[in-house]
Amino acid sequence: MILSVGTKVVLQNDLKTIGGKSIKMTGSVGTIRVSPRDNAHRYRIGFIDEMEVMATREQIAILKHFQNIDFGQNQNVINKYNLFNHVILKCIVGSRAYGLDHEKSDVDRRGIYQSPAQLHWSLEAVPGQLEIKETDECYWELEKFITLALKANPNVLEVLYTPIVEEASGAGQIILDHREYFLSKLVYQTYSRYVLSQFKKMTNRVERGDDIPWKPAMHLIRLLLCGITILEEGFVPVRVEEHRKTLCEIRDGLIPWIEIDKWRKDLQIKIDLAHERTTLADRPNYNAIDKILIDARRSYVA
Repeated sequence: MILSVGTKVVLQNDLKTIGGKSIKMTGSVGTIRVSPRDNAHRYRIGFIDEMEVMATREQIAILKHFQNIDFGQNQNVINKYNLFNHVILKCIVGSRAYGLDHEKSDVDRRGIYQSPAQLHWSLEAVPGQLEIKETDECYWELEKFITLALKANPNVLEVLYTPIVEEASGAGQIILDHREYFLSKLVYQTYSRYVLSQFKKMTNRVERGDDIPWKPAMHLIRLLLCGITILEEGFVPVRVEEHRKTLCEIRDGLIPWIEIDKWRKDLQIKIDLAHERTTLADRPNYNAIDKILIDARRSYVA
């Protein structure tokens, strides 16, 4: 990336003449006056004393980046606080939870971790989530998980209702016991509108003659079916049950696109109607959920 004219920068080391005399010290702040056409050439930098110097990209840092406190948080913080030992909810989601798995299906684990009180008080940032890519595991920090669930994020709601729970303790178990607090009419927006927007993109691909993304199409249909049940019955049906055969046929490309799109349109009508008739509240039970979070924070202080 070529830095633009006007960018404030900091010298990373002393700039010296050929004879070795320093003309500008490390840490001096200047402004880029002229940018090069590529990073093989030098920048012209002006300083408050009217001096101008030429410097390579390696010799300068962007001021606002230079001023940031960097504890090398990510992996260092995870190891320092042994954050994987603070997982309070571990579940299996994805195809194995849906009942759509086969012999080559991955095992997708999701859940919650609760960061120690000391980390919240520290300048070190609390990681929003912990990931182990090799084993496809992801654990959201407690507050982030709650925030996503309050917004009716489908991936997060599935964690609350998956039939395969491997570990649950503390606030993780309490959240499971009161998972209905998170359900509201917001489900209609997150499920229905997302599916509609994605199907429009898929339809454009089909009309261009591109390959049909069968597996994503299957999951979009599954989301609509799920959203209808949430609005009608007040729980998240993770397992696909009686729809398994048809969904697998969509995934395997055995159903024509025109039939899939027709089913999607029929389901769209049903979810619209379910939204009109649902007895779910307009919004989640914020006060009860907030109390769960506060109690969890207090328990870690103790």
